Amino acid sequence: MSHKSFFSIKSTIELIFNDPSSRDISYNSFIPEIKKLQTKRSNLSIEKKNTTSLFFKIESNDITAFRASINEITCFGKIIENTLKITNKS
Repeated sequence: MSHKSFFSIKSTIELIFNDPSSRDISYNSFIPEIKKLQTKRSNLSIEKKNTTSLFFKIESNDITAFRASINEITCFGKIIENTLKITNKS
């Protein structure tokens, strides 16, 4: 059985923060994880743009790998959101 894909998927996700400090902390938190998420089927990168945004670029060879990358970013975003809520209450 061949695993050759008939297409590829490219997408960008932008997370927008209220301030540059939150964006920078989030960026630095995710950098160690990004290397673990690189596979033959999917490539994920992160980039800081303007003063409040993080851009995640996803390139996948199949829909399952693409979905897994989206899930990783979504989970990361939820962790960041909850952490910021906790730290803002202090």
